[in-house]
Amino acid sequence: MIASPTKLLFLPGASGNTQFWHPVAERLAYPAQQVHIGWPGFGDTPPMPGITGMEDLATCVLAEIDRPTALVAQSMGGIVAVLAALERPELITQLTRTVTSGGMNMSDLDAQDWRPDFAAANPTLPRWFLDDRTDLTLRLAELRMPVLLLWGDADPISPVRVGQCLAELLPRAQLHVFPGADHSLGCTHADEGAKLIERHLACG
Repeated sequence: MIASPTKLLFLPGASGNTQFWHPVAERLAYPAQQVHIGWPGFGDTPPMPGITGMEDLATCVLAEIDRPTALVAQSMGGIVAVLAALERPELITQLTRTVTSGGMNMSDLDAQDWRPDFAAANPTLPRWFLDDRTDLTLRLAELRMPVLLLWGDADPISPVRVGQCLAELLPRAQLHVFPGADHSLGCTHADEGAKLIERHLACG
């Protein structure tokens, strides 16, 4: 049996905003060390040599996993979280994933292609990220830890249908949909999100 987490790693999306999860984290009473990850080359985190793909970001996360750890991930961070959990399942106690592709092919799931506008607004983004099409669909069944999926029904980037597919593919997943929430629900619905995450961490 996996021990209860003593560390919480918060993973942002492609914005690389290390403050994104602070509203949720500040509301959690769960007794664990909190660490907010930044992505090299995204947001305010300086680039690092050798970061050329999602696997390299997962390596950055894995360097922080030195004890039983729960991952809380948004959007792109959800892909990195899956890669890390597949690599170290014995130490990942729970996953929380919000509005993410989760490593699935989104082409048939009614998702809006957000990349052109995002790239235009963020011209310094690394090129590899814009070209990435990581597909982990066939490996999702390997994730045996409890997974909490948080979705909004007003998110064109990652529609509810994506969360529903993940809930079917992941062996121990629960999906919660926030009416009217969009891709920023981790911030905009911090009160409700923190309560659900708190329960998720306590129940295991």
